[in-house]
Amino acid sequence: MSDPRPVPERVPEHPRMTQAEYARSRHAVWLGTSVLFTDVLGRILLVKPVYRREWLLAGGAVDSGESPAAAAAREVAEELGLVRRPGRLLATHFLPPGHPDVARDLPFPGEVRYVYDGGVLTAPDIAALRLPADELADFAFLDADDAAERMIPVDAEIVRAALRAQLSGTTAELASGRHAGVVPPLDRHQLLPRLRPGHDWPWHTGAVPAGMPVVQAWGWLFVPDGRVVVVADPGKRRPMLPGGTVEASDGSPEDTLRREAEEEARLTVGEIARLGWVHDATGAVYGGIGECARLRLAAPVTAVGPASADPATGRHFARLLASPQQAAALLGQGAQGRQQAALAARIAHERWGIPHATPAPVTELSM
Repeated sequence: MSDPRPVPERVPEHPRMTQAEYARSRHAVWLGTSVLFTDVLGRILLVKPVYRREWLLAGGAVDSGESPAAAAAREVAEELGLVRRPGRLLATHFLPPGHPDVARDLPFPGEVRYVYDGGVLTAPDIAALRLPADELADFAFLDADDAAERMIPVDAEIVRAALRAQLSGTTAELASGRHAGVVPPLDRHQLLPRLRPGHDWPWHTGAVPAGMPVVQAWGWLFVPDGRVVVVADPGKRRPMLPGGTVEASDGSPEDTLRREAEEEARLTVGEIARLGWVHDATGAVYGGIGECARLRLAAPVTAVGPASADPATGRHFARLLASPQQAAALLGQGAQGRQQAALAARIAHERWGIPHATPAPVTELSM
């Protein structure tokens, strides 16, 4: 009895490639490596090559047979005089042939660059930097915006993404200066730390002196897992804690925080604890009123409402969740911000039983 099933067509065989033919068929690109160093204020280290106008992260080409991490360590030693192993991978970037930021007369097959975390350079580290005079003319520590102005556009985008990945504990996958996959929250809202005026003003943990006006109240507002809420006005793209100016209609700075938390982020908070205050010697932002206090508080979040427009500005604020340490870095308040974050986390744990946040990427506060 014959088989009624159709006989499959014979799949044609492709001629087998030789090893040389297979090698020629593979994608060949350059490999590059760079290292993102910051100082204790969160500013980025850039170097100025003698052979070009734009500035760069420390780094360079990966030699034949060399790993990107080994190349990063070698370049840091050659360019900065630092002997250290690079930290975790912050970003990978593919720059295709024909990209507008590549010189037209350069035979360029494309490049894959690896960006590593170099960590924080202390004052002794910085004093020990030694640049090769025949290769680098200068170095500088710059905030993200100033750094971007000194770089070609695609390099600026790589640095921004790498810095955000450093803050979030993630790794960015980029192509042509853009994210190749899902865009993380810090990148989606274009948020970066910017060193704020007043980061070096005196910070006090005691009571505000009698007679000194309290002009501002900001709060470290904790969700149950130990993270805090960071908000950002889309018009300014600057991360900040919920809070603001103490209005005449507010009965107390605590009332200011409750009002601002509701208006900016649709948050309801519980008991409010005073952490301390920043001494503003001139009150210039408030019309030169003289010395005044900028109060910092902490509170647990008891309810979250759906995001909506801030009645004062008509704009929808971004609402993010970050560990207190991540928030301190985003706020750009230097050592003062780190002190506030540690104190707020301790009080939240001792007073409200809120755990210390575990390391995790910055996320959206969803509702």
